[in-house]
Amino acid sequence: MKKIFVALCMVAFLAACDDSSSASSGSNDESGGESSSSVVLGSSSSEKEKSQSSSSEKSGKSSSSVIDVSSSSVKSESTEKSSSSEKLSVTSSSSAGKIVSSSSKSDVPQSYAEAKVMPSGTYDCMKYKCASMEYLNHEFLEAGRYGEILDERDNQVYKTVQIGDQIWMAENLNFAYIGVPYTYYDDTSDSTSWCYDNDPANCTKYGRLYTWAAAMDSVKTGCGFDKTCGLSGIVQGICPTGWHLPDSTEWETLIAAVGGGLSPGEALKLQSGWLDDGNGTDAFGFSALPAGYRDILDGAFNRGGDFTVFWTATEVEYYACSVTLNYFNGIAFMGGFNKGLGHSVRCVKNE
Repeated sequence: MKKIFVALCMVAFLAACDDSSSASSGSNDESGGESSSSVVLGSSSSEKEKSQSSSSEKSGKSSSSVIDVSSSSVKSESTEKSSSSEKLSVTSSSSAGKIVSSSSKSDVPQSYAEAKVMPSGTYDCMKYKCASMEYLNHEFLEAGRYGEILDERDNQVYKTVQIGDQIWMAENLNFAYIGVPYTYYDDTSDSTSWCYDNDPANCTKYGRLYTWAAAMDSVKTGCGFDKTCGLSGIVQGICPTGWHLPDSTEWETLIAAVGGGLSPGEALKLQSGWLDDGNGTDAFGFSALPAGYRDILDGAFNRGGDFTVFWTATEVEYYACSVTLNYFNGIAFMGGFNKGLGHSVRCVKNE
């Protein structure tokens, strides 16, 4: 894997990613020995220091999992964020049709019907595109605890799960954001979203990897690679109608709902598929898979099988906040990433 300088969150940046957490100092990382820092979600300042130290000893790697951010490609001048308070319009889908009774499946949250989320198994997979059940929590499937939505844009069916007061997709987004050419120095592509290793089978398993501009739906929002877009409020982004790209605060809410502490990643990771048995308990049906990422400099795909990163809608100048899960510990990190990297997307239901 090409080793690139890691430009990491400074204290002010971390505060912007997550107002409730403080910056923590990490050890030297594997990409070049640069000092690093990141927010450990769900832990106190003292817990963060202990957890980063222990994870570094366990893995022999940096406790910071913010990766491959090229500082040379980011402008140094500060850009004031827009003060616009305009809220992007997001409406609930009316295409779900009649709600199927779930009286025989008492574990299905009652709020699913109100949220226009169908019970699992509503949509015929012979007619619509369904992801493989292999990559979900089988206990949740058998108990009927997943909901289901149809993305009318491409007839893709996604399982959903209620965690606390939020309803999340239980699978990574797999909507092909194409027709928007990507260029970064010598790396060019006819798309701003990709299947890992350019293999369609990986899109079925992991969903697609998006640049931050694609995740934010740059065609509509004007959010680009080398500027700040300064959006506020709910941002639908690349998500289906009635859903949106979660911001850092919504990720914090999720982390708190699964127990917080030093190992929220354990509760979010799938029970299989992670390197060296680095699987989780998947106690809440979130079923996070190690989707890897796409490099910004050469378009290489890295760390599939042991690492995953999810974009948030939160930005600070030329960086965007992401949440990282690793195979070698149960920690969840919030860090700043170059917007040109390819990361996964999970959508959350509008309230």
